[in-house]
Amino acid sequence: MSKKNRSYRVARYVMYKQTLVKPIDHFWTFLGAFMGIALIGFAQTYFNKIEPIDNLFLIGSFGASAVLIYGIPNSPLAQPRNLIGGHVISAIVGVSVFKVCSFLPPDLLWLPAALAVSVAIVVMQMSKTLHPPGGATALIATIGSEKIKTLGYSYVLTPVLTGVLIMFAVAMVVNNIPEGRSYPAKR
Repeated sequence: MSKKNRSYRVARYVMYKQTLVKPIDHFWTFLGAFMGIALIGFAQTYFNKIEPIDNLFLIGSFGASAVLIYGIPNSPLAQPRNLIGGHVISAIVGVSVFKVCSFLPPDLLWLPAALAVSVAIVVMQMSKTLHPPGGATALIATIGSEKIKTLGYSYVLTPVLTGVLIMFAVAMVVNNIPEGRSYPAKR
């Protein structure tokens, strides 16, 4: 085999993968992602006006979940069990690891971060709720701002469960409007 053929195969494998998304699906993906994240942000703004205690609803892992549940709603990793279970389990694991490792000096921050993500992945695998953004949810619980760390197990309910349920509700509506899209995926 020539070096040229091998280089071509490697380049094609690494760099080229045809996207099989209908153009109309881009609209529904945009609409779902926009509405899901916007509603969470609106809830954060609204509740902070009612009771100014700096309620926190938006976390980074929701962006990754939006890619899955609105961009590829038929993916096994985007299904409701995975979405909700993966985030909640990972939040519990992340907060637990943070509490157990809270005695560690700041220069060892990497240890609870790595432990939270790896334990969350294994627990999600064991519970059949694997959702990749869950790893970020666990990580945020250990390396997030002081505001997040002071939430303790409340982090599981708000922002995690609250935000996930908002995104799930939007996914149930937006992903079931067009013909050919359904959420949860029909098996």
